[in-house]
Amino acid sequence: MPQGYLQASSGRVLGICAEHAAGQSASAPLTIGDVGTRWRPQGAFYLERARVEDGEDFVAPSFKADLANPAATGQLCERPRIPPGDGCEFGVLQDDVGGDCLFACHRRPPSAQCLFDIGRSDHPGCETNCWGDQRDAFQRSGVRRSAGGGQTSETTMPSSPAYSDRPSDSDRPSEPPDDPPADRSSRGELPHTELPRNKELLAHPGLNKDAAFSTDERAALGLQGLLPWRVLTMDEQVTLELEHLRRKSDDVERYIGLNALQNRNETLFYRLLIDHLEELAPIIYTPTVGHVCREFSHVVRRMRGCWVTPDDIDRIPELLQNAATPGVRLIVATDNERILGLGDQGAGGMGIPIGKLALYTAGAGIHPRLTLAVSLDCGTDNQGLLADPLYLGYRAPRLRGAAYDALIEAFVQAITEVFPDALLQWEDFKQHNALRLLDRYRERLPSFNDDIQGTAAVVVAGILAALRLRGERISSQRLVFLGAGAASLGIARLVHAAMAAEGASAEELAHSVAMLDSQGLVFSGRAQVDPDKARFALTPETLSHYGFETSASATSFAAAYFGLDDVVRHVAPTILIGTSGVAGAFTEAAVRQMAASTPVPLVFPLSNPTANCEATPADVFKWTEGRALVATGSPFGPIDSLGRARLVGQANNMFVFPGIGLGAIAARASRIPDEVFLVAARTLAALVPDHRLEQGALYPALSDLRPISQAIAVAVARELCAQGLGEVPGGSDNDAGIEETVAAIMWVPDYTSYY
Repeated sequence: MPQGYLQASSGRVLGICAEHAAGQSASAPLTIGDVGTRWRPQGAFYLERARVEDGEDFVAPSFKADLANPAATGQLCERPRIPPGDGCEFGVLQDDVGGDCLFACHRRPPSAQCLFDIGRSDHPGCETNCWGDQRDAFQRSGVRRSAGGGQTSETTMPSSPAYSDRPSDSDRPSEPPDDPPADRSSRGELPHTELPRNKELLAHPGLNKDAAFSTDERAALGLQGLLPWRVLTMDEQVTLELEHLRRKSDDVERYIGLNALQNRNETLFYRLLIDHLEELAPIIYTPTVGHVCREFSHVVRRMRGCWVTPDDIDRIPELLQNAATPGVRLIVATDNERILGLGDQGAGGMGIPIGKLALYTAGAGIHPRLTLAVSLDCGTDNQGLLADPLYLGYRAPRLRGAAYDALIEAFVQAITEVFPDALLQWEDFKQHNALRLLDRYRERLPSFNDDIQGTAAVVVAGILAALRLRGERISSQRLVFLGAGAASLGIARLVHAAMAAEGASAEELAHSVAMLDSQGLVFSGRAQVDPDKARFALTPETLSHYGFETSASATSFAAAYFGLDDVVRHVAPTILIGTSGVAGAFTEAAVRQMAASTPVPLVFPLSNPTANCEATPADVFKWTEGRALVATGSPFGPIDSLGRARLVGQANNMFVFPGIGLGAIAARASRIPDEVFLVAARTLAALVPDHRLEQGALYPALSDLRPISQAIAVAVARELCAQGLGEVPGGSDNDAGIEETVAAIMWVPDYTSYY
């Protein structure tokens, strides 16, 4: 059988095997059938890291037989979009991440440098073309149309950078394919179904285009009479949707409107969000999402994601399969106990994973079909929710102890079973659980906690950007934290890592951070110091260094209370960070005292929603005579300070978590080390333009989120490869390969032409 090639729609080429018999050695030559024959797979295999070099022969260093796992990721499409003149007549494999349709080509283009991940799943003895998962088939595999006398066609995943020059339908073979197999028993695959028509098509959010269906599409798909006469462009639709939103009376109503659009026309929702991210991000996420979480049972219109309760502990794999399409690569899960600064919101906490995933897609181009929001509804201790007769959540006191741990263990085990390639983001777990679950499972599956590590990265990025303006090093700074929860602990850990990287000594690190919790200054020997905080409890030596007076009685000193004003006076911080969730907690006296000892104070009142902010930027500017650099957790508009317009950067995690997730997916990370977050912080800090820094903003414009996420993803993927925890084309020193891999994954929401 002559050797052939697998060619991507972008022109890249891979060697591939058309017939790989069960039990055949993985190192056997890879071949493809003659032109004109049908694809007749034998057994199953998984092709990973196939590489084709320039020249006559292809190199295949890492083909792996995967006969034990017939549900290997990736889809076999019915027909490729074939560029004119290539003369290819085979089915296609589709990349499981980027959606790049790859097709068998009998001849090679002039240049063929490629390194790509492909998965493939077949049934032994399958004699006809195999079809991919049909819940997502119309965007990720070939689809069959019932209109037009039984003729067939296909769509591919909506436009990505690799799809800029798609051929027209007339460039493809027109004969119908063999009928697909009637039974598909492998996990993760469904029988082929026809492209929905009429009202069913309009009800499918991933396929619906509303008034943008063309005249030909309306005729072929039974849509005539179901839509107004006018055919709109997507830009016109965006204008109309923005008009609808701006007519609404408050942000919660706008959230409901955006949610309705997402459930009706997903592609348009993401285009609208990307084009107007600065205006709409505060609606789909903080601060508006906080109000939505509080009223979730009364404002939610259509459920999204996967809901897991203690009653489901023995069937979580089934729930995950019910909730998502195969090949999920990103999961955001919460147990709802520490939602923003609002505490236990029960089932309402699901608003956070849903919002986060919308930002992953808008900000980093991770296709929504590859994501899943999960609520681990362990009950609630919020008596207001339990007393609400319309509360939708699990009506029981919050699960604790061994039973809670067993549920989390079952959940993690289910992820590794159902979605083995998925990245897990822990979201809004309470401090102790957040820290211990992160440490317990970070070696079991690639995972991170955005509240701890993502917050740390974005805050350290703001600090580094400010220090660039001040011409100072982070190792020379002194930080005071008001609040000693998971966020502050994560920031302090990353600050220490950045200081250590600059060569700070152990003594300098010990003197660099002071924390306050509800009991005041955290120091060794004080009553009620949680083990999580012990690392940052000031030692007697550090207390003495800063002049905190000790009494003759050790017992009385252990009971001493040092508040914010006391700590600022003794430590003379250059950076003040608030994560307390207490509005107005930064007192005028403390901020003025800080400004007296440092020429350019850095003040970060990070608590959100806005009502929980430790100080308003206007007050901080007033108390520091306009010298402070301020970043907040919630958005604030420009502020006039001493006749000068000042920008206030929002220290929003969305600047970092989309890029971190994208980089981890691109590199197929096996785990997420702490160094990744320092890399992300440095990358983000370098992207803050000088003109914004001069106006006081410590972060870039949110409208630049996509290129920011792409740059962070490239840096993260490079770091993962350098540590041997990831793999991308050509290795960690191949920047072009890393950049190409990241770019290929990023989905651009655009309509696919069905006819």
